Amino acid sequence: MTTASAPGGSAFAPGAGTAVPVPAVTSAAAAPVEPAGADAATRSTGARGRRPGLAWLGLTPFAVYVLLFLAVPAVIAIGSGFLTGDGAFTFANLAAFTDPSVLRAFGGSFGLSAASAVIGAVVGALVCWALAALRPDGLVRSMIDAAASVLAQFGGVMLAFAFIATIGAQGLVTTWLVSAFGLDLNAGGTFLYTVPGLVIPYVYFQVPLMVLTFMPALEGVRGQWGEAAATLGASRATYWRRIALPVLAPAFWGSLLLLFANAFSSFATAAALISQGGIVPLTIRAQLTSETIIGLQNVAGVLALGMVVVMAVVMAAYSLLQRRAARWQR
Repeated sequence: MTTASAPGGSAFAPGAGTAVPVPAVTSAAAAPVEPAGADAATRSTGARGRRPGLAWLGLTPFAVYVLLFLAVPAVIAIGSGFLTGDGAFTFANLAAFTDPSVLRAFGGSFGLSAASAVIGAVVGALVCWALAALRPDGLVRSMIDAAASVLAQFGGVMLAFAFIATIGAQGLVTTWLVSAFGLDLNAGGTFLYTVPGLVIPYVYFQVPLMVLTFMPALEGVRGQWGEAAATLGASRATYWRRIALPVLAPAFWGSLLLLFANAFSSFATAAALISQGGIVPLTIRAQLTSETIIGLQNVAGVLALGMVVVMAVVMAAYSLLQRRAARWQR
């Protein structure tokens, strides 16, 4: 018995007594074949059609803002530290870094920034870990994200007044503790108005900033990684120690450095609570209003140079860690 075959070939149904020819459908007959370089040519033509120069024009207002209000003032402030009272160039003003008051100011800034950054990073990371269990589009998560965005920018005189009214010498919490338990938080002096006392209001805006910066890294941890580790026999502790924590470490340390830089450069809250120096921004203010280091001029510019150097080192390390953390967030 002979079987007719279709031009494109045939398929046979299994178990049938006779062979049933089934014509094969070829894609070549359905659609014409385009040249191999058609897509590439189209993409290149579309790319040439766009003008990158027009896109860069949108950044012009921001570039002008950065130039006029950030770059130019920074250059003028730092450059003034290398000038005498007569406008002559000198390196003698750098001797201010050996003055005990300047060294104490940098020590106070480093201690305050480190303490508030560590506390804010640890507390913020715990908050992020708790938020990871919530639905990203849920009401609670949305409210906390919105509150973190607002509180991270809450500072200056308003924040200082809030803490003065709460735990100041005659604050609500202070008077309540004295009347209810006989506990006076300010028995040895007003702690809030000292450099160590600034840690309390600084942590108030450091924790929300940590939530905003560290949460994307925590969301980048894939649930499949834990399932794969469990399939291979790893315990939960082993998973966190060998997989999750090494992946999150660059993002955590990067966020910690960002919190340090944020506290190191903060001025308004400290200025509202402390009248004298103790940290670098307040010492710069004192130098601008009245020269306190005898024999040296334009010390404020020298201190600004020191702050710029510290911030440049911190932000360079932050950028390096962010590039490492970004590999797991793609």
